[in-house]
Amino acid sequence: MRRVAIVPILAVLLISLSGCRSTTSPEPAPTSPATKKNDAVPVEVSPSTEDSLKSDPRPRIVCFGDSLTAGYGTEAGQAYPDYLQSDLDSKGYSYKVVNAGISGNTTKDGVERLPSVLAMKPVLVVVEFGGNDGLRGLRIADTRANLDKIVSTITSSGTKVVLAGITLPPDYGPDYIQQFNETYTLLARQYRIPMLPFLLKGVFGVDGMMQADRTHATAQGNKVVAQNVYSLIQPQLKKSR
Repeated sequence: MRRVAIVPILAVLLISLSGCRSTTSPEPAPTSPATKKNDAVPVEVSPSTEDSLKSDPRPRIVCFGDSLTAGYGTEAGQAYPDYLQSDLDSKGYSYKVVNAGISGNTTKDGVERLPSVLAMKPVLVVVEFGGNDGLRGLRIADTRANLDKIVSTITSSGTKVVLAGITLPPDYGPDYIQQFNETYTLLARQYRIPMLPFLLKGVFGVDGMMQADRTHATAQGNKVVAQNVYSLIQPQLKKSR
C-alpha cells in the first residue's frame, strides 16, 4: 500500500506476505519507512479539508485503516478507495469516498483518529485495522478493546460500519492467529455488522496483484480489493432517484 507502513484485517479493512512462503499462506506486512512514494497524509478536518468536503454534497463513505487502505507503494489515485469511487460512479451510486488510511497505524491509532473521521459525518465507514497490532505481537485483548471502541463509537453515532479482515503469517503460532482472526468474527457478531474475512481475497498470491514486498497490493490488485469491498457494502447503499 502506499503511504507509510504496515498492514491491517478483517474492512474493517492488516497484511504482510513472505516471498519465501507458499502463495496460499497470507502473511502480515512489515513496517515500511515513510520514504516511499505517495505515503498517506493524515485525514483531518482542517478548514481546507472541510471546505473541500462541503463542496461535494454527496453522502460520504470513509475508508478508515492503515497501509492497505492508504494504498502504500502505489501512485496517487491507485489505492483501493480510489477504485471503489470509480466502481460506485459506474454503477450509478452517488457517494463520495474518502481515503482515511494511514500506513503503520495500529488499532490504538485508529481510536485516536475517531474524532476526525466522525467530524466528516460519513454515512458508512469501512474499518480495516489490526494487522500492525498482530505483526508487532501486541496483546489480543488490547487489539479487541481498541477495535471494539472504534466500532461501538461509530455505530453509536448512527453511522453504518463494515469490517474488512486480514490475517497473520503462520510463524505467529496457531493459537495467536486463531485468537487474532476471531477478533473480527466476534465483533461482527456482537454489533451485527457485515464483515469481509480477508481483504486481499483474489489478490494475495496472484501474479501481478502484489508488490515485490509480497505484502501490499499493486494498482491492479487494489482494483480487486475495491471489488471485494464493493460487494461488502453494496447491500448498505442506496441509489438516488
